[in-house]
Amino acid sequence: PAEEVPMLQKVLIHKCQAAGKPVITATQMLESMCNNPRPTRAETSDVANAILDGTDAIMLSGETAGGLYPVEAVETMARVATFTESNFTPKSYEDVDAESTTTTESIGKAVVKIAKDLHAAAIIASTERGGTAQMISKFRPACPIVAVSPHEAIVRRLQLNWGVQAVTGKEANDTDAVVDNAIFAALDNDLIKAGDLVVLTAGVPVAKAGSTNMIRVQVVGDVLLRGTGIGRNSAIGKVCVAESKEDLEKNFSDGCILVLRSARADFVDYMKRASAIVSEEVGLTSESAIVAITLGIPTVVGAAHAVDTLENGEIVTVDASRGTIFRGEANAR
Repeated sequence: PAEEVPMLQKVLIHKCQAAGKPVITATQMLESMCNNPRPTRAETSDVANAILDGTDAIMLSGETAGGLYPVEAVETMARVATFTESNFTPKSYEDVDAESTTTTESIGKAVVKIAKDLHAAAIIASTERGGTAQMISKFRPACPIVAVSPHEAIVRRLQLNWGVQAVTGKEANDTDAVVDNAIFAALDNDLIKAGDLVVLTAGVPVAKAGSTNMIRVQVVGDVLLRGTGIGRNSAIGKVCVAESKEDLEKNFSDGCILVLRSARADFVDYMKRASAIVSEEVGLTSESAIVAITLGIPTVVGAAHAVDTLENGEIVTVDASRGTIFRGEANAR
C-alpha cells in the first residue's frame, strides 16, 4: 500500500545503518524532471527527507536515462543533497542502538570517538576489502573517512558509503608501510594537508581481510627533528636560535620557540618567556631538561643539529608528547 512506503523507507534505512550496510534510495525522486526543467516542491522534499533519514546514496534513473533534462536533474539533486547535509548533523555513534559484535566494528566505534575528541581532520582507513571503512561510516563521524585500498573494485564500491572518500593506494608488507602509503595516498588526492591530525586504522597482519586491530593517531607533516620530549603539551611559534645572549637580545620575542645547544644561566630569563624549548643537550638530567621540568614548558632535548637545522623566524610546531618538531603549524594534540 502506498501509505506504508514512507515508513518502510525509514525502517529499511535504519536497519541498513544499524547493520553497517550501504543503502541507496532511488526511483521517481525527481520524476517530473523527465519533462520539466524544474522539480516539484514535493520531489525536493522527498530527496531531502531521504538524506535526513540517513541514506548513504540517492540515485536517479528515468530522469537521466530517458528524460529531457538529464543534466539539470543531476544538478538539482546535487544542490538539494549539498544544502541538506550542510544544515543537518547525522546521528553519531553514541546514538546507534546496535552493540558491537566484531573487532572491526568495535575498532570503528573507537576510531570515531578518538577523532571527535581530538578534532581530527580525517579518519584514514587502510582496508583490503572495504569492511573497515564501511563500519566506520556506520557511526557517522563528523570528519571525512578516507578509505585507502590497493583494489580498484573496492575503491569504486566504497564511494557509495556515507562520508567515505575512497582512493587507490599501494600494497604494503608491514605496518609502517601501510600507514605511510595511506597518508601519501590521502595527501596526493588533496584530502588532507600537512599539519593535520589524523586517526588511522588498519590490520595486522597486513593485506589480510577482516584483521582490523590497530589504531594510530598521527600528525601529518614535515618532521624536521626528533628528540626526547618533556611534557605533554605542544606549542607553535617562530624560531629563535640562540648561541649567545646577543642572539637573544637581537632575535627573541615572547612566545617564540627557543632553540639552544645547551642551557646557560644567562638564558634562563628568556627560557621562562618562551612557548617551547628545543635543545641539542642529551638526557633527562641535562641542564635544559631540568629547566624545562622546573618551568613546565614543552621541551624537546637531544634534538641533534637543531641549531644548524632551524632558522630564525621559521614557524614550527614543537610536540613534546612525541618528541617531534614539525615544519609550520601542525595540530599536535
